[in-house]
Amino acid sequence: MLATRSRIRALFTPKFHAKSLRGFLAKAPAIVAAAMAVTVGLGASLLLVPSVWAQGAGAPTAGTSNLPAGWPDKPLRLVVGFTAGGPTDLPARFIADKLGGLLGQRVVVENRTGAGGQIATQDVLSKPRDGYNLLLCTHFESINLAIYRNASYKLSDIAPISQISRYYYTTVLSNEIPATSWEGFIAYAKANPGKLNYGMVGRGSAQEILALELGKATGIQMTGVPYKGGAEMMGDLVAGRVHFYVSPTGPMIPMARSGKLKLLAVSSAERLAAMPETPTLSEKGLPFVRFGWLGVCAGAGTPAGVLSQLNRHVVAIVRQPEYRDMIEKAGSVPLSSTPEELAKILQETYEQTAGVAKEFGLQAN
Repeated sequence: MLATRSRIRALFTPKFHAKSLRGFLAKAPAIVAAAMAVTVGLGASLLLVPSVWAQGAGAPTAGTSNLPAGWPDKPLRLVVGFTAGGPTDLPARFIADKLGGLLGQRVVVENRTGAGGQIATQDVLSKPRDGYNLLLCTHFESINLAIYRNASYKLSDIAPISQISRYYYTTVLSNEIPATSWEGFIAYAKANPGKLNYGMVGRGSAQEILALELGKATGIQMTGVPYKGGAEMMGDLVAGRVHFYVSPTGPMIPMARSGKLKLLAVSSAERLAAMPETPTLSEKGLPFVRFGWLGVCAGAGTPAGVLSQLNRHVVAIVRQPEYRDMIEKAGSVPLSSTPEELAKILQETYEQTAGVAKEFGLQAN
């Protein structure tokens, strides 16, 4: 079994204050794309397809008349489980800045990194559930429960508020492999069984799970190579020491256009506007749609009126053209939801990941 220590190492990142957001918002799409290349696997990095989502949804399900008296009368926290400047962090800072303006109180982003996001989740759930402690939640909330038997929380401990984005994956091939298409890659892999490898950062990451699923679906054999971080792995991919990789689309587009890598197929249902020349896996005969997502959550027991108010504001922020432009340029899709829809996605992600984890023996303590 591959070691899991790369997934559970803690990373220290200084607190990044929201007041500095405006100065780099114009550069955010490029920063997101670059950061995803080095943080994928520790940041926003899976995956499995929920059966429903809501573009532009998010109507509150509870009234705001039962807000606690005076709420909010002090700053709020939005805790992010991954490094500052990464693909989860920048959307969080945008949301925090705009949400603070709508609430009339600062929303301070705090990075609590490590253990695939579990440290941040535990931080929020250990605090009072009073509407002042929020979590930038990801699919890892469900994945960690499916992978780690000793996870310290349950899905029922989490109160979903809204999704804020989703992104798709692309299959990437090193120039070392003499194939330029998905069909050519599969033929080469079958002719060289066991000789190809794929890069991965952490147990239960998109790189591992999607590579395992694709290997099973196509009948090819590849060996997973674990890395401590995305930067080292990407260097080996470009150098040809790693042959295959699964990555969020955004950071791979400029690398492919510069000729450093080859993009074979994407995990979306339809071709992406940012890379229309790249076919979908579905076009290649694989009914294989996968995406990762980000959202805002709180601890279960947070007053319903607070959750409703937060949902209304987050949905409004996600619909802002400035936010949509930033997210789309980074290769993602701006997306909001109702709390109930996000709860269903959390549950479905857990169930699907648990099935994959059991099939491929990925569970760990």
